[in-house]
Amino acid sequence: MDSFGQDSEISKATVARLPAYLRFLKEVASRGSWYVSSAAIAEALGVSAVGVRKDLAFVSSQAGKPKRGFEVNTLISDIEKFLGYDERTAVVVVGAGRLGKAILLYEGFEHFRIDVVAAFDISPEKIGAVGGKPIYPLERLGEIVRRHSVKAGILTVPRESAQRACDAMVEAGIRAILNFAPASLTVPEGVSVRYEDLAASLAMLFGSVPDKNQG
Repeated sequence: MDSFGQDSEISKATVARLPAYLRFLKEVASRGSWYVSSAAIAEALGVSAVGVRKDLAFVSSQAGKPKRGFEVNTLISDIEKFLGYDERTAVVVVGAGRLGKAILLYEGFEHFRIDVVAAFDISPEKIGAVGGKPIYPLERLGEIVRRHSVKAGILTVPRESAQRACDAMVEAGIRAILNFAPASLTVPEGVSVRYEDLAASLAMLFGSVPDKNQG
């Protein structure tokens, strides 16, 4: 993400919106459209057209053409380069339970050039393959990480196993962890962790729904 390092003024909110822009633009390209307006992007994503133009100005040098808008493929290329998606990223999953297997089967990673190369588990009965993706014993984690130059991993194990699995990931050379386990992790300096709590996200979503009985 070279552009982010070069321009400190871009906000985290803008960076967070870019994958949504990219997903929409690829849908537009798949329909054979060459151009898209900021108004169309804004309407699809529920943001303002002015905000869209400001966001895209940070990552693309092209200006929207009157009555035509932005050139879709160029904009896709600019956003992918900014986010680092112009190069494929190898990722592993640690924990081959229901969530881990669902991640192996998820096709949306391809849009962002992310390759989930394998999953790992300590349970012998889970070793095998899902959707053509191998599930290895955890002791092979280091070998596969080195083979595929993996720097990021997804953690989907139970709470009681989370720290031990995290330690194995760090020891294998993984430096970024997306943690779905309901546990706080201790990691050394230089390793980043992002926590994903599905229950908390749903609670926040429900809390934002207006009560029809009020007012």
